[in-house]
Amino acid sequence: MDGDAVDSDGAAPDTAPVMEGVRVIEAAVATLPLAPGVYRMLDAKGDALYVGKARALKKRVHSYTQIGRLPERLRRMVHETRSLEVITTASEAEALLLEANLIKKLRPRYNIVLRDDKSYPWLVLTEDHAYPQITKHRGERRKGASYWGPFASAWAVNQTLTALQRVFLLRSCRDTVFDSRDRPCLLYQIRRCSAPCVERIGQPDYADLVHQAKQFLSGETPSIQKDLAKEMEQAAEALEFERAAAIRDRIRGLTHVQGRDRINMEGIGDADVVALHQLAGQTCVQVFFFRGGRNNGNRPFFLSKGEQGPEEVMGAFLGQLYDDLPPPPLVLLSHAPEEQALIAEALSIKAGRKVELHRPQRGDKRAAVEHAETNAREALERKLAEGTAQEALLQAVARVFDLPATPERIEIYDNSHIQGSNAYGVMVAAGPAGFLKQAYRKFSIKSEVKPGDDFGMMREVFERRFGRALKEDPERESGTWPDLVMIDGGIGQLNAAREVFAELGVHDVPLVAIAKGPDRDAGREWFHQHDRPAFQLPPRDPVLYYLQRLRDEAHRFAITTHRAGRSKSLVKSELDEIPGVGSALKRKLLNHFGSARGVRNAALSDIENAPGIGPSVARKIYEHFHPGSTEG
Repeated sequence: MDGDAVDSDGAAPDTAPVMEGVRVIEAAVATLPLAPGVYRMLDAKGDALYVGKARALKKRVHSYTQIGRLPERLRRMVHETRSLEVITTASEAEALLLEANLIKKLRPRYNIVLRDDKSYPWLVLTEDHAYPQITKHRGERRKGASYWGPFASAWAVNQTLTALQRVFLLRSCRDTVFDSRDRPCLLYQIRRCSAPCVERIGQPDYADLVHQAKQFLSGETPSIQKDLAKEMEQAAEALEFERAAAIRDRIRGLTHVQGRDRINMEGIGDADVVALHQLAGQTCVQVFFFRGGRNNGNRPFFLSKGEQGPEEVMGAFLGQLYDDLPPPPLVLLSHAPEEQALIAEALSIKAGRKVELHRPQRGDKRAAVEHAETNAREALERKLAEGTAQEALLQAVARVFDLPATPERIEIYDNSHIQGSNAYGVMVAAGPAGFLKQAYRKFSIKSEVKPGDDFGMMREVFERRFGRALKEDPERESGTWPDLVMIDGGIGQLNAAREVFAELGVHDVPLVAIAKGPDRDAGREWFHQHDRPAFQLPPRDPVLYYLQRLRDEAHRFAITTHRAGRSKSLVKSELDEIPGVGSALKRKLLNHFGSARGVRNAALSDIENAPGIGPSVARKIYEHFHPGSTEG
């Protein structure tokens, strides 16, 4: 995993600058130990250029001073190195785990970086309630619940959740809803819940359903089907035909779920299938998640700008994939990574049990890997085809707006508010790879903006966005400066943005405003630029469709951001005003009492008896609602 550097643009550095980096490394080597650990090459700003691990730090880092033996990409890295930091570890396997963590955190320019900011969804089964709830979950885990997953996407976890509702009739409602119901909900009517909230099922029978659901999630489906079939026969013999029919529907649902999986992984249990395909300097890695022998979906990961072979990429990828994901007992691979034994040892340390990395040669396991390889190849081919079409669109955008070159980054701005309240400005970004979701930004308007003052909002957003850009990246070396800025609005918004640019001294970022026509019909947009008459594009022009898509994405993000901010302000309650009561305590109080009113009306003793609330906190809460009270 040490050769995973990525090429930078530009010619090879000459000897003098490279030797400056060599001198920095030589000075650091003198004090390095012959111990395992992780090293970081830093540039003049202190940003990480490269993170690597070593069995012996002194020997590994010293190799970077042998310029003649380094590939061109590593010579560039040495050229930019101005300082070096190291962390020693107890073993090389621990160093590998730390390396993967730092690469994901720091995203060094010369490493293969897994750019995946999405968390993985899980199924959670609450176990601190008489009638456990099954629902999907992201984020930190809590006590009193069991977790099943991961799932590759929200779609995959939703499919499984629906199946569990159909087959095992477990509730998915929140505890507060459960406690307040006095009649069954719609899910009971469509046979996706057993309605424990109104005692349509007893606790022992519901506990049996929970046990069966756990068996299903653990891969014990055949035994469940046998038990259900036996139960259905007994119901039919007892002439309980309605109950027999309900059990029959559950068996059908279970059979339907089993028939959905496209890959036969019988007898495997928990395993991940990881396969990659390389083409045109890019790599796609497909990961299929299997838990309990069931397919929990797949997710593609795209890596670019690398000359590394598949074995080297696979090694770098695995460490980062399992940095925030528990590895399963078996990982099936399309390519054996470099240092396979070391990676398996590191993952075993992380999992607390043995983790096997295996490249199968035949049988069902090989078929599963081949299926994942096909998905990787097709996903990469689609991405490259889309990239070619995107590049053609961007070239056309450059022609339409007389840009000096094809834009690599377009930023689109929009505002959202209701009569000046909960005002937000947003920025979305797009480039050759499509929308750059990780670059999206939202700006809560902080100044005193009059209701409807869109120009004032735009000025504040531009002052904050570009004022910060000038401060953090005045030389524009990071690639985060736009080649084109597009504003959802007319000439007024354009002039407001131009004024901010003039005040900041930004004179070379093209500005365009896109405004709908008088009837606000899509397809009749007007485009405004400085020193150029407003113009329209032909209604069927592909560039017009592309620009509309950019504008609509900014509008969608603005509306979503505004709604989230408005909802957050609406859910504030009296509990927010109690000093020392944070979100966790507030959640416990609301779960126990049902509402802020319930807390306000509760006796001191009731608050003290609430789960997780101690006597001192209970008194503070009670006295907030009853100042001067002598109770207790």
